[in-house]
This record gives sequence, structure tokens and C-alpha cells, in this order.
Amino acid sequence: MRHNVMGRKLGRSKDQRKALFRNLATELFRHNRIKTTEAKAKAIQPIAEKLVTLARRGDLHARRMAARELTDPSVLKKLFDEIGTRVADRPGGYTRIYKLGPRRGDAAKMAIIELVDQE
Repeated sequence: MRHNVMGRKLGRSKDQRKALFRNLATELFRHNRIKTTEAKAKAIQPIAEKLVTLARRGDLHARRMAARELTDPSVLKKLFDEIGTRVADRPGGYTRIYKLGPRRGDAAKMAIIELVDQE
């Protein structure tokens, strides 16, 4: 029984899973939307929400904490300068997941995860 077991393993070890989540979050903030599997989208949604909350705070400690999770300094700058100021008055819910049909090759459930307040 999986009582109180949180998170998705996605068939990967801890290090591979952490790298996957970092890369997906970085690409989400770089492109404002990404197309991925539904399980991966649901797994990175809380990570992305926490990073946007840090960007709303905007202080040095928040920037350093976000830099631990993002792999590109230019994306970190975009997160704090553009995205954090754009959603400053929003109380939460910075991302949205659209469910798509199954993928053609292996019938995996696909989804689009995007930032809510896009330009």
C-alpha cells in the first residue's frame, strides 16, 4: 500500500528524476509552454509554482534558491524580471495543464503545461 507516499517516480532514479524536473522547469520558463506527457506535467507543476512564488518575492535569497533549480542564468533573469512582476498581483495558480490525446507512437497521454499570464 502506498499510504503517504508522495511524488511520481517516472521510472527513473532520484538523480535522473531531479535532472528531468530541472530541465523541464527551465524550458517551461524559457518558452512559456511545453508539450510533454501528462505525468511529467503534473510532476513539475508544483515545482514551477514554487519557483514563480520565489520570483514574486524577488529578494536575493529567493533568487539564489531559484538558481538551485534552474539550469540557465538567462531563464533565471527572465523569471525574476518578467514573469515575477507580471504575476505579482495573482494569489496563486500560475500554471495550467491542457490534456491532449494519446501520442501516436506509444499512446502515452500528452499534455501542454503553460504559464497562465502569457503575453
